[in-house]
Amino acid sequence: MTDATIPGDLREAFDAYERAIVANDLDALDAFFAPGDDTLRGDTAGLLVGHDAISGFRALRGGVPPREIAEVHYRPLARGGEAAASGSPDEAAGREAAASIAPAASTDGDVALLVSVSAFRGGGRGLQTQVWQRVDGRWLIIAAHVTPRTPALDRTIWRSVGDPFLQGAWEGPLAGLTVAVKDLFAIAGFRIGAGNPTFLEEARPEKATAPAVADLLRAGASLRGIARTDEFAYSIAGDNVHYGTPPNGAVVGALPGGSSSGPASAVALGHADVGLATDTAGSIRVPASYQGLWGLRTTHDLVPRQGMLPLAQSFDTIGWLTRDGETLQRVADWCLSYDGSASTENVYGASGDDLPWRFLVPEEILACVEPDTRTAFSRLLAALAASDDPPPFRAVDSGDLDATFTAFRTVQGAEAWRNDGEWLRAHPGAVGPAVAERFRVASQITPAEEASARAALEPIAAHLSELVDGAVLIFPTVPGPAPLRTADVDAVRAATLRMTAPAAAAGLPAVSVPLLTVAGAPVGVCLVSRAGTDIALVRLARRLAALVGAA
Repeated sequence: MTDATIPGDLREAFDAYERAIVANDLDALDAFFAPGDDTLRGDTAGLLVGHDAISGFRALRGGVPPREIAEVHYRPLARGGEAAASGSPDEAAGREAAASIAPAASTDGDVALLVSVSAFRGGGRGLQTQVWQRVDGRWLIIAAHVTPRTPALDRTIWRSVGDPFLQGAWEGPLAGLTVAVKDLFAIAGFRIGAGNPTFLEEARPEKATAPAVADLLRAGASLRGIARTDEFAYSIAGDNVHYGTPPNGAVVGALPGGSSSGPASAVALGHADVGLATDTAGSIRVPASYQGLWGLRTTHDLVPRQGMLPLAQSFDTIGWLTRDGETLQRVADWCLSYDGSASTENVYGASGDDLPWRFLVPEEILACVEPDTRTAFSRLLAALAASDDPPPFRAVDSGDLDATFTAFRTVQGAEAWRNDGEWLRAHPGAVGPAVAERFRVASQITPAEEASARAALEPIAAHLSELVDGAVLIFPTVPGPAPLRTADVDAVRAATLRMTAPAAAAGLPAVSVPLLTVAGAPVGVCLVSRAGTDIALVRLARRLAALVGAA
């Protein structure tokens, strides 16, 4: 059956819905989707379940480009609350499946399938598949799947992308791996964009490739592309007012985590195997936790930062994101060895020794965790205690987190303003409101306040270093699952930074491992060890993951 056989009132509802889509009329669109928790909407990013989740997604999506409906195909699935008796077994099964998701509020039960083809004025075609049901005399959508036109690239994830974007050595220990490079690193012949179009436009092409990038290329990895970052890497949410928010590869409609949002989303979605990223206050660990990835923040100054645009040099650290521990181990083994690294200034020998199989649980950090995450973490510790290779655990005092965060934020802000303040003064209005506010606060930090904060960080860093001298800290990476993009994230951001700042303040290596599941979403477990034990820390994390079947 084709367009001509569609019942008149259903066609009217479909046309009205299409007009609302093009006009981005949120109220009308909300009214067309059936209320309740059973309504479904899916696309290439994943599945949304429930009217409220669909509504929240739509509020952030914006309208669709101009288009016309080229074709509509109609199939009745059920009438009068019963599946039609005619048709093939497959069609009957489809009708039964449609009836099973019909809202309980339905009074008459007519169910229909509409499949339409959209022709975009700018080129390309899309496909919409919808199950409609007559509910209390109105046709409503109870399930929908959208196949958009094929994009040249997802601009929220990538600034530039290729297959490959830049070929690495044909042989080497990382041969076959592809890398998403955060848009802070120099690549010869290309500009650094730092997540801001004005900055990108004025930047000059780089004359040399950053050592952190070159190390990967020499080992046989190829660059898939340059991936997005939050503006000047001064955020942990992952949004960008200029290019949009990269999708969370694990939780549909949730924030991806920043500022390494582009590399994290690229890895989580399978666009790249490795994300080359930076972590100042948690920008590797947070997106790793939010998207179910492995993420390593290396010991401060262990990986050379030449050719990397800084945010705050006292804390800026380079590291990597991967989907599994084995890949992270391959990258760390190469990039943190004498043979792999382009720099021979650092001593990597400590990573050749295994870390002690002893763990410390920092009570103050655990107090920042949401209740459901704390429960999941307690279950993990119980499972490890009952395993064949149980490690000892001991609760410890990790220090005053408020004091740590305040001192950290002060030093970070002072350095960020020294790095970028001149450019920001010359380009008022060039950055988004949230980042502009952080820089405004940073601009007011006095030299005396910075000096006082630096002095306050010294005993804090010494205490943490003492704690990990004979054991490894273990705690949830972040307070809980990734917040939805519609959520107020100020409180979450404050709690998150209190959890991530201590390791950064002490310059210690930290790895986030996807070991927890909370309400169906991933939450990482963070391990922090003594300086220079980065390779051994990844080995320890893999051993821990293997015990709980998450390797």
